[in-house]
Amino acid sequence: MNRFKEFLDEYCVDQLMDNFRTGINHLIIDFMKLLEFDTDLADHVLDDPEEYLKIAESAVREFEMPKTMTRFNVRFENIPETQKLPLSSIRTDKLKKFHIFEGVVRQKSDVLPQTIHAKFECPSCGNIITILQTEKTFKEPTKCGCGRKGKFILINKDLIDAQSLMLEECSESLDGGAQAKRRRVILKEDLVSPLADRKTNPGTKIQIIGYVKEVPILTRTGANSTTSDLMIEANSVKSIEDSYAEIEINAGDLKEITTLSKDKNVYKKLIESIAPGIKGNNKIKEGIMLQLFGGVKIPKEDGTTLRGDIHILLIGDPGAAKSKLLERINKVAPKSRFISGEGTSGTGITASVVRDDFSGGWALEAGALVLANKGFVLIDEMDKMNDNDRNHIHTALEQQKVIINKANIQATLNCETSVLAAANPKHGRFDPYELVAKQINMPSTLINRFDLIFPLIDTPDEKRDKEIADHILQSHQNIKLAKPPISTELLQKFISYARQNISPQLSHETAIQIRDYYVKMRNQGKSTGKGRRPIAISARQLEGIVRLAKASAKTKLSKTVTVEDATRAIKLTQYCLQKVGMDPDTGKIDIDRI
Repeated sequence: MNRFKEFLDEYCVDQLMDNFRTGINHLIIDFMKLLEFDTDLADHVLDDPEEYLKIAESAVREFEMPKTMTRFNVRFENIPETQKLPLSSIRTDKLKKFHIFEGVVRQKSDVLPQTIHAKFECPSCGNIITILQTEKTFKEPTKCGCGRKGKFILINKDLIDAQSLMLEECSESLDGGAQAKRRRVILKEDLVSPLADRKTNPGTKIQIIGYVKEVPILTRTGANSTTSDLMIEANSVKSIEDSYAEIEINAGDLKEITTLSKDKNVYKKLIESIAPGIKGNNKIKEGIMLQLFGGVKIPKEDGTTLRGDIHILLIGDPGAAKSKLLERINKVAPKSRFISGEGTSGTGITASVVRDDFSGGWALEAGALVLANKGFVLIDEMDKMNDNDRNHIHTALEQQKVIINKANIQATLNCETSVLAAANPKHGRFDPYELVAKQINMPSTLINRFDLIFPLIDTPDEKRDKEIADHILQSHQNIKLAKPPISTELLQKFISYARQNISPQLSHETAIQIRDYYVKMRNQGKSTGKGRRPIAISARQLEGIVRLAKASAKTKLSKTVTVEDATRAIKLTQYCLQKVGMDPDTGKIDIDRI
C-alpha cells in the first residue's frame, strides 16, 4: 500500500484532489506511468488485479477523502497490448489476471442495485455481523460469537449500481466460419452512469480492461457443481470506432493503394476482382463493387441524414450463382455477416427483447443489421422469409435505425449497414412469358428501398453456355484460374482506406448532369388513356445515382465526383430499370411496374 501511496503522491495527487472536490468517486490511472514508477508493482497488478485494486483503493483513503464519499474506485487504462485476450482463448490459466477484451455488445440488461455488504444484528447479544456478498445468492450469518445460531436481524445493506452485458467476438476477427464466442460482463458503479451507459448500447464495439472470474453453477439440489461459469469483471470500458479500422494499413500498403488508384484500368480490375470464379455478370459485379466502396453519409442541419450505404437485390433462377456471389463478398468485405432467410427471423435481423439471467427481467439483444453496423449484411434466400419478418427491415434499410418498443424497453439502435440480398422468383424460376417485375415476390415498399435490382435469368444460349461450361471445367482442372487481378487482401485494404478517408463531393457540372437525366426520365412519354403519365424514376433512384457516383469516385481516391463517375452511375441505374421496370405496351420505363 505504501508504494501505491508514493505513486499517487508523485503522479496522481492533483487529479485525485480535483476528483474529491468535484465529487467524482473514481480515479483513472495510466498503467504505463505505474510501469515506469515500479515494474514489480505493475506486474503484481496484472497478475492479481482483484487484490491490488483493493490495495490501491486503500491507498486513496490515506488522503483526505470527503466523508460523504463512502466508496472510491481505481480504474486502469493503457495496459500493454500483450494482455489482449480473445474471448475464444479464455482458459483456466487466464483467470483472475488483467486482460484486454474486445467485442460487440450483443445484449444489455437494465441497471439494477446489487448488495455488496450486509449488516446483521444478533437478537441475543446485540453484536453487529457484517457479511460480504460475493455470490449470486444472498448470504446470512450462520453463527454469532455468543454461540447463537438461527435467524439474525438485517439492519443495513450497502448497494451499488450494476449492469450485465453480453459481449460477442467481432465477426471480422474470426477465422473462416468459426462460431463467435460470448461472455457475460459485469459493470459496476461509475461504469453504468448515464454518460457511460451510451458507450455500451447493443451493436456498439467496446474494449474492456478487466479480469475473468469463475461463477459457481448450482445443481438442482442447490449444491455447487464441479464446473463453473465464467464472467468478466470490468475495471474500465472504452468504445472503439466501429469501422474498418480492424484492418491495419501500413506505409507499404498505402503506397500500393495509391499506385493502384492511379492505374487507368483500376475500375476494370476492381470489377474483375469481385468474383473471378464466376463467369460473366459484369454489370452485377460492377454494382457490388460500388456497393463495397459505398457513398457518403450526409448529416443535415435539421438533424436528419442522407444515407451513404448502397443496397442491392439479386433476383435469379436457381443455379445463377447468387449464393456464390454472396459467399465471395463475405470474404472480400472487411466487415460482414452472412445470414440465410430460411433460418432467420425478423428480430434476428434487427433486434429483439429477451429474458435476462442477471436481472430476471428483459434485456435488449442486437440482431445481424445492428451487429454489422458500418459493415455489410448478406441475406441469402430472402424470399424464404415470411412477410412479417421481412417487414422488420423496412425502417432499417432507409433510416438505418432499429426502433424497439417492447416490454419495458424503448430503444433506437444504429444500423448503418449495406445490404446485399438474394432471392428466387415467385414460382422458383422466371417465366419468360410474364413480366419480370410481377415475378418478384416481395412487397413494393421493401423493393423500393434497394438502389439496384438485378434479375439473373437463366436462358439457353449456345455461345454463352459453352463459355460458362469451359470456365467451370477449367477451374476444376486449374484452381489458379480464379486468381483475381487484385489480391483479396489488397482489395480489402483498398476498400477500407477509401471508406475511412475519402468523401467525394458533387461538382456543379456533375450535379447538372444527374439533374437533367432525372428530369428527362420523369417527363418521358405521353400520358396514358386514363390521363396518367408513367413514372419512370423517383427521388429514391435519384439519391441512389448520387451514392453510386460517389462510390465510383472513391475507386480513384478522388475527392470530386466527375462526369465519368455520374455517367457510370446513370448507366447502371438505367440498366436495372430497363430489366425490371420496362412496360412492354409502351416501351417506356414505369417504376410502378416493380
